[in-house]
Amino acid sequence: MPPTEVETAPEQDRYLDELPNDVEMSLFDHLEELRLRIFYSLIAGILGVIGCFFAVRPIVRLLEVPAQGVKFVQLAPGEFFFVSLKVAGYSGLLIASPFILYQIIQFVLPGLTRRERSLLGPIVLGSSILFFVGLAFSYLALVPAALNFFISYGADVVEQQWSIDKYFEFVLLLMFSTGLAFQVPIIQLLLGTLGIVSSQQMLAGWRFVVLGAVILGAVLTPSTDPVTQSLLAGAVLSLYFGGIGMVKLFGK
Repeated sequence: MPPTEVETAPEQDRYLDELPNDVEMSLFDHLEELRLRIFYSLIAGILGVIGCFFAVRPIVRLLEVPAQGVKFVQLAPGEFFFVSLKVAGYSGLLIASPFILYQIIQFVLPGLTRRERSLLGPIVLGSSILFFVGLAFSYLALVPAALNFFISYGADVVEQQWSIDKYFEFVLLLMFSTGLAFQVPIIQLLLGTLGIVSSQQMLAGWRFVVLGAVILGAVLTPSTDPVTQSLLAGAVLSLYFGGIGMVKLFGK
């Protein structure tokens, strides 16, 4: 008699909860592997930063595009040089991030079950896509909205001459904080898949989420203008409710 679905279900669960290719490693071996992964990641990051430093001028010009009509000034000796280092640092880490992420995955992969490994690919891919979407949203929507607000607010009183260091500090911080804020659906999916929070519980707490999105928009945006904060808060709320839909789609 063939096994019934009830009989095969526990066996399938045991198979999914197993550690494939489980190899015993000592604490020293784990630390040695961690050291190598960190070393490779540092090398990749350094090479990315050096490469971006030699090509920093096109990157600077690209980031200056949203501030059309504004004259940038250097207020201290070497200010643009340190700005170049800052831009190259952010850009280099961004370019090296796929390799760094690969090193992280290779380190944690042996400790994951088959069930957890099946979730790893979609989560990593979705997280990467959402991060770059967040960068694009910030560059195309948040940064121009904030700059237009500040330019129009004082256009009839002051001439627009901005410190290049302060401008890039503003733009880079806003872009990367937005990329991190766009990870909300991934966190929801993890919590739902692990059975920590259900989609109904996420939906029931919408009032607290609205308050949290407003606070998050105020904290993450380096400017104080209401336009940028509202845009970021609206994007986070859209992502949150979209995340609820994803969790519900997975039956959680």
